[in-house]
Amino acid sequence: MSNYTAIREWADEKTADKTRIVVGLGTCGIAAGGNKILDAVEKTLANNDAIKADVVSVGCIGICYKEPLLDIEIPGKPRLSYGSVTARDTKEILENIFLNNKYEHKKALAVIGDETFEGIPSWKEIPFFAPQERRVLRNCGFIDPEKIEEYIANDGYAGLSRALVEMTPAEVIDETLDAGLRGRGGAGFPAGRKWSIAADNIHTYKEKNPNSDAFGYVICNADEGDPGAFMNRSVLEGDPHSVIEGMTIAGYAIGATYGYIYCRAEYPLAIERLKLAIDQAREKNLLGKNILGTEFSFEIKLKEGAGAFVCGEETALIASIEGLRGMPMPRPPYPAQAGLWEVPTIINNVETLNNIPVILAKGAEVWAEKGTEKSKGTKTFALTGKVENTGLIEVELGMSLREVIYDIGGGIPDGKEFKAAQTGGPSGGCLPASMLDLTIDYEALAKAGSIMGSGGLVIMDTSTCMVDVARYFLTFTQSESCGKCVPCRLGTKRMLEILTRITEGKGKIEDIALLEELAPSIRDSSLCGLGQSAPNPVLTTLKYFREEYEAHILDGHCPAGQCKALITYTIDEVDCTGCTLCAISCPVDAISGAKKELHIIDTDICTRCDTCRQVCNFDAVLIDGNLL
Repeated sequence: MSNYTAIREWADEKTADKTRIVVGLGTCGIAAGGNKILDAVEKTLANNDAIKADVVSVGCIGICYKEPLLDIEIPGKPRLSYGSVTARDTKEILENIFLNNKYEHKKALAVIGDETFEGIPSWKEIPFFAPQERRVLRNCGFIDPEKIEEYIANDGYAGLSRALVEMTPAEVIDETLDAGLRGRGGAGFPAGRKWSIAADNIHTYKEKNPNSDAFGYVICNADEGDPGAFMNRSVLEGDPHSVIEGMTIAGYAIGATYGYIYCRAEYPLAIERLKLAIDQAREKNLLGKNILGTEFSFEIKLKEGAGAFVCGEETALIASIEGLRGMPMPRPPYPAQAGLWEVPTIINNVETLNNIPVILAKGAEVWAEKGTEKSKGTKTFALTGKVENTGLIEVELGMSLREVIYDIGGGIPDGKEFKAAQTGGPSGGCLPASMLDLTIDYEALAKAGSIMGSGGLVIMDTSTCMVDVARYFLTFTQSESCGKCVPCRLGTKRMLEILTRITEGKGKIEDIALLEELAPSIRDSSLCGLGQSAPNPVLTTLKYFREEYEAHILDGHCPAGQCKALITYTIDEVDCTGCTLCAISCPVDAISGAKKELHIIDTDICTRCDTCRQVCNFDAVLIDGNLL
């Protein structure tokens, strides 16, 4: 079956007019209890012969805070989504719909469509979904990632077919350039320009090495090591064929014959679905020899990484694939000149490659309608931290932080105020409340001292200590440093020692100047992006939250009440009822007092574990005299 039209007809026939019961079983869905919902569905069907439906598992649709999710699709009716469901809810929902024709339920979340139905709102009326623009996430949560026919029936591999049948490799590169797609894994280098450089070098390599086994490589960087980031994982779990298609198009464009997906082993579900998708694509002649009956051949292998953050850097990643220790190499030559096994190589991350099928299927002009002049398209983010609605989102580039945090994210929980947003993970920066109206695009973030990165977006409230945040990220980057170059190996260690000293109440005012001296030196002299970007959290917290550093050093006080060495727990004499719960719960017996009398904390014994404050039902436990 080498003709795309025939493959599409096969897929349409396989997926037409089916009643489906859909369970969200991405990693987030499984963690929230999705497998129990799946069991409840299967049990309900086994006990009710009148319910006839296919049971389907899908990846994450993005609204993680409402997991586990249960959706119902009946031909002629809109898809209905129910959130935060239990096994009991599952039985009720299925029996109500299939036996009683009743769709309303207390767990009804949305109609996945443009219209309301039976009093259930459209998903575009749900604040979390309304401002989003789904392109990368177009299939996540909608198709069964383990069935290639569902991907194809939703225009999957149409872009590949157009590229191979209607376009030359140069035209594919031009289409990517015209779209303005920038790499979605780091600083945003134009994908088409990288491809063009690689194509020229592959042409030269072929002339010099006509008998080589491989003339070029395409690598998908699915390492994603940023704390709090899960965009790539979710795409691989929910839509693995989109990455395979994107890689194959890239291979055709530059003249490569092989590809590698470098995915961290901590993503077992993504790896399982990728392996299956590769086999399915090969079976349907969408991968392998003479793809779709053309002269183009391309093969993909999966390489499991050991979870080293530094292997997100291109040359370290290449070393790991080659079986060497994952350590960066000086550049030039760049991978596009001499990469994997000294052969010209392009490396794009999951999201970059996922955009390629859309560009080729819809056209560069249509794809570029969204975004800003210099930052085209959309961007996925893992929205986490101190925000009401956590999850996986995709927004048009140019949207403001405020819109993301308050419109999509629902604002800050517990009535607290927004304090900072960390973009770009450990390589990014912390942006303050005064920058809430900053637009999310490559230029604006860089000007503010941060980066887009792969898309981690961690929200912090006023209970967050920014000095401790800087210390946390330095702890991460210092431990993940490969140790090859001195500025990163020792420089980050010195910075971490200073930050630790400050959070422990032992800092000196000279430490601030020392941090400001070390940071640019490490940034400018480190070998790879890990060391070059490691100072960013420190530099931005010093720039925007300098008063917190000064409070720690000059006043011996942590304004956020988080640094244990700088806070004191007391019990308010007015609010304390003498219930004894705090004394019973204290792990070191630091609290004394008779029942129904004021309790007292011995500050010499207190370890500041926060247990007393957490268990107190009367808000009587104070930190530095304040109720946090």
